[in-house]
Amino acid sequence: MIIAVDGPAASGKGTIARALARHYHVPHLDTGLLYRAVALTVVRLELDPSIEADAVAACGFDEDLLADPALRDDATGQIASIVSAHPLVRAALLQRQKRFAHQPGGAVLDGRDIGTVIAPDADAKLFIRATPTIRAQRRHAELRARGDDTSYDQVLADIRSRDDRDSSRATAPLVPAIDAAQLDTSFLSIEAAVAKSIALVEARLARAAAVAAPPV
Repeated sequence: MIIAVDGPAASGKGTIARALARHYHVPHLDTGLLYRAVALTVVRLELDPSIEADAVAACGFDEDLLADPALRDDATGQIASIVSAHPLVRAALLQRQKRFAHQPGGAVLDGRDIGTVIAPDADAKLFIRATPTIRAQRRHAELRARGDDTSYDQVLADIRSRDDRDSSRATAPLVPAIDAAQLDTSFLSIEAAVAKSIALVEARLARAAAVAAPPV
């Protein structure tokens, strides 16, 4: 069973994806960490994230880097949005994501192009959204909890800038899959958002089972 969870930054997709993985007892991959790892490698090698060749050169990172706390920094996220717009970077990371999705037993993946590019054959697809101001409030609270004093206005500007880059890029733009169930978490608690997500997945699986069932 493959579950694809897409959506913009701070929409709640990561929290929901992790909860779905626990619920269905399958592994989870935050695909955004792959692009953040490329971004962090670009920075540490003093390369230019806007140059595609430099970004591609950073794609051979070690798996251990995915556990580096620096991947969660907001600055890393901003650079990740830049490198992820390069078609050759997305191509370099494509097979790694596909292998994870199609492993025996299935998986839950969250990102921005899971249901459209990585796993268009997913058994269930969710697109999680929330208003930019709500997402900025969430991200600002996370940053403050980590001791980061970035202003709310700056966080909101960064959110809107990333949304624009992610949705307007030529390769694998951030758009809902045609068959994705959409959920707005703007005014939902974490518990309510997770419960609604499980219900949406269950409904999708039930419909698929009904279609596949032989006629009586």
